[in-house]
Amino acid sequence: MQEITALLLAWRNGDPDALQHLMPLVYEELRQIAHRHLHEERQGHTLQTTALVNEAYLRLVNLKEVKWADRAHFFSYMASVMRHVLVDFARARKNQKRGGGQLHETFSEADILNKADGHAIEDILAIHEALEKLARHDQRCGQVVEMRFFGGLTNEEIAAVLGVTERTVKNDWSYARLWLQRELSHDYKARR
Repeated sequence: MQEITALLLAWRNGDPDALQHLMPLVYEELRQIAHRHLHEERQGHTLQTTALVNEAYLRLVNLKEVKWADRAHFFSYMASVMRHVLVDFARARKNQKRGGGQLHETFSEADILNKADGHAIEDILAIHEALEKLARHDQRCGQVVEMRFFGGLTNEEIAAVLGVTERTVKNDWSYARLWLQRELSHDYKARR
């Protein structure tokens, strides 16, 4: 863990080789995060998980400025990137279904999109919209949900990233779960 943090800090400070040394150390954990994002997909499709990690990596290498504090902050950020990759794919797929023109796909986009059915796409978009609404209502609660649910970070890691106590994280998580449950049940009723 200390090596990961040291490489993140070196990358933040402009060391171009730090990312190349970092990726082998974090790759398996990124795959686990990606797998959590794709947990509703059919089992046994490692290419799906790999494709999501690869898309997130492509977005990572194009960053102009990085501000990692530590390992937990990095994984929190990557969970957010993966969520946005899935949301972008769901939106593109939804537009394609509505006849919104040709969908330009990369190899990894096609792998993910071909596995998603209409309900999964709607669910991804509904969760994303509810989480965005929560973040506007209470930004920290939105961050807690994203780090815990999508990133798989522990309460201790989330508290360190946000600079709050673990008790605050637990309270935010409880509040956010109830808030999102209410919001998503309203959204589900509206779609019926």
